[in-house]
Amino acid sequence: MTVEGAAQLEEELKRLKTEDRPRVIAAISEAREHGDLKENAEYHAAREEQSFIEGRIKEIEAKLSHAQVIDVTQMPNTGKVIFGATVDLLDEDTEEEFTYRIVGDDEADIKNRLVSVNSPIARALIGKEEGDVVDFQAPGGTRVYEILEVRYE
Repeated sequence: MTVEGAAQLEEELKRLKTEDRPRVIAAISEAREHGDLKENAEYHAAREEQSFIEGRIKEIEAKLSHAQVIDVTQMPNTGKVIFGATVDLLDEDTEEEFTYRIVGDDEADIKNRLVSVNSPIARALIGKEEGDVVDFQAPGGTRVYEILEVRYE
């Protein structure tokens, strides 16, 4: 994963542990004071949320403990597309230019032009360099892009 992706997960983990977990524990405690737990919807909702939070904490801790964090800015820019690279592309059919950054699966967000390293476009781009033309199978059919620039930022 990228440095930014690891930082986002660490921020979420911190929020879950310091804000969300204590809030839910307080809600459970308050709901217990209302009496019969079998028919107490607030108690059951708080317990369900607690279960979700604890599961998410374990998931994030596991991802961070097994992650290989790659800082692309520390790598020599060879002009080749690698994990973490930002790539300017030209759609050869529409002449439209756009930029994608290749990131880990958990970081992918197409609205922000962050594409998963396992996506068809990223798999087609990895290893190519500026000036290369790549074609790949997208959900809407075959696309052909020219690589205009590769940046490690």
